[in-house]
Parts: sequence; structure tokens; C-alpha cells
Amino acid sequence: MKRFSKLLLCLAITLGSASALQASTTEAAGASDGVKIILDGYPLPFPVEPAMMNGTTMVPFRAISEALGIKVEWNQGAKQITATKVDAADAKVVVLTLGSKDATVNGGTVKLTVAPQNVRGTTMIPLSFFSGQFGAAVTWDQATKTVSITSPKTDMYKLGFYAQGAYGEVSLIPSFDAVAFGWSRIDRSGNFTTTGDEFRWPKPAGDVTPESLVLDAAAGGTDPYLMVYSVDGKLELTKNLEDKVLQEQTITSIVDTASQKGFKGIALDLEGLGLTGDKAKVQGEYNAFVKNLSAKAKAAGLKLTVILHPLNSSYKGYDYKTLGSLADDLIIMAYAYEDESRPEPINKVDEGIRLALQQVNKDKLILGISVYSENESSVNAKIGLAKRYGLKGIAIWRIGIIGQPALAEMSKSVEF
Repeated sequence: MKRFSKLLLCLAITLGSASALQASTTEAAGASDGVKIILDGYPLPFPVEPAMMNGTTMVPFRAISEALGIKVEWNQGAKQITATKVDAADAKVVVLTLGSKDATVNGGTVKLTVAPQNVRGTTMIPLSFFSGQFGAAVTWDQATKTVSITSPKTDMYKLGFYAQGAYGEVSLIPSFDAVAFGWSRIDRSGNFTTTGDEFRWPKPAGDVTPESLVLDAAAGGTDPYLMVYSVDGKLELTKNLEDKVLQEQTITSIVDTASQKGFKGIALDLEGLGLTGDKAKVQGEYNAFVKNLSAKAKAAGLKLTVILHPLNSSYKGYDYKTLGSLADDLIIMAYAYEDESRPEPINKVDEGIRLALQQVNKDKLILGISVYSENESSVNAKIGLAKRYGLKGIAIWRIGIIGQPALAEMSKSVEF
């Protein structure tokens, strides 16, 4: 994703315990003193390395601003940068001028510890000022020379997956904007079904029935989606994609079931395509399937979410660009890179997002996060990537196993 331009603005935090560089301001800013910036647990790249100026750490403003969803504009004639943050609770406009310690915040004057400086086409300002104005929490580790930034809590789109054995966390459903109920699949013979040994229509649990869950979710403002799952382990998907008659029956059954059972949308999770064989052929066949399903779903007033392997996985049967044009949104399953008993490698998740952004607009991309892999110490770093790239939201696999420790940490980063 394009985060930088020729003129990049930078921030700085006053660090009284850090020694100032004995050099001119401009020379200090250009020097590499090993200062690192971590945003939500993951390094934030910069066009110019952070540096110390008279006891203040200076870092690129535009990079951090845009990573936190702040709109930045540069006025070449006035040598001014305007940063605008608008949310439901507040609106803030900050104007900074090169060489001036006077900043304006919503029209009022605020003093800076160090005036913004231009370093090799990048403008640097005090990070403490930025964090104070835009609500990002900042800490300094002297031993490692690391500035750690925690982004402000955000209200973003949240989808929860609800499969079998999830009744224990049914109370979480209203916390999500949408819930995908994993109660149907394409079976080994290539037919759509709501019965079987997994991804089946569940039995009632006391007074709670599948139908009541769907209706109650919709009544409470959470969009219920019928999730359709399958994997091409026995070539059941290949069979369906190649048999047009079977495919038509499958799509008709999916749409009819979703409509009749009160769902507001369909979440299509067909996995394992393109591991072997002609990748272009597989992609074309899957595109045709989704195009057909999309048309019928829209005619029935249903939304369509398509759930996909990340582009840096082994499965190459998914054409993100075309699928993004057909569906309302795409979920990147950025997990199962390694042993799912431990947190996913965040550099792989980052790469998966960046590859998807080359094909699909950020407003259509949702980051899938598996709490099978993540825990209370790692989950917010993954959420932080969704926030950093301005994605539509996050999808949590799954309700029923989230647990209070992880939920408590997630609630610090996202509104639940």
C-alpha cells in the first residue's frame, strides 16, 4: 500500500532520559542512531530513520499519521502540513509549519519542543506532540532505543465465525457487526448440504435453537451470514466447478437456504483450490462460480463475503482482483502459515495483506484472525495491522473459543 510520498512528515517524543546528539539539528536528524519505532507490536517502516534532536526523538510524521488513519495534506507554498482526524467522538485539525515551534490545533496555538525540520525531503516533528493530540500511547525503552506506539481504540467492522460447540459464547454475538454461521458445506460428492459430520445444522441447546440465533442476531443489529464450507481434499470442489449442472444446483440451494432461514448474507469458504494443476484454469472456474452466486445472491437481497487463502499461501486458485469486484468483501485467512498452536508469524500476515492490497481496495478487505493460534499477548498485533493498512475490519475464528483474556485485550484495541 502506498504510504509515503516525496514530502513525508515526522513526529517526535521528548525523551528526557535520552542524550542529545552533539550536532546541528539537520545533521542530527539525518544521523542513524538506532532508534526504532514499533506500532502495535510491529515495526513501522520509515523513509528517514528516527533521530535525536536536543533530547527529542524525531520520527516521520506522515508514516505514523497515515498508519493511524489520519489524513495528511502538504502545502508546498506555505511549507505547512495539515493533519485531520475525524471520528464519531471528536474531530481534530492540526497545522504544522517548517521551522516554527507554533502549531495550531483546531485554530488554537500550541508550542512544540522542537520546530519541524525537513530532512532529505521528510519533515520531522516531536512525537510527544503527536501522541498528545491524536491519542496514541507512547513508551520509550532506553536499553533498546525503541519507541513503542499503541494506536487509539477504534470502532471497526467485526465479523465473528460461529460454528459447532459455540453456545458458551453466544452472548458475544451482539458485539459483532456480522456473524457467519458455519452450518452448511459442499460434501464429498460435490453437493450442498446442511447435514453431515461437520459444518452441519446444529441441534437445539435448551431454549436456544439455530433459527432463534439467526433471528435474534438480525433483530439485535448483527447481520447473520450462512457460511458454506468445503475443502478440495477429495476434489469435491473441482467436481462442482467443472460440472455446470451440479454447480447450478449448488448455487440455487445455497441462496434458497439463506433466504428461507432468515440470513442476510452468504459467507463462501471454499478452500484448497490451486495447490496443483493449471492455476489459471482453476481461478477462471472459481471466478465463474462466484459470479453466478453473486448475481443470484444480489437478486435475493443477500450480501456476499468470500473467504480466501492469503496470496502468500500454497493455494493459488484465487483471483483476488476479480473476486473483489464480484463480492461485497473478502476475508484474508492470514493464518495456518505454520504450527497453529502458536501465534502466526506477523511478517507473513503483513505480507499477505500487502499482496492483497495490490489487487483489492482496502475498503473491501477484512483480516481473518484465528484465536486457535493467537492469544492475549499476540492478538492485538494482528488487529494493529488491519488498523495500520486501513482495512474494512477483522474476522475472528471463532466465537466459542475466544476466552476472556483475549477478549479483554482485543477490547483495548477495538470497540466491542
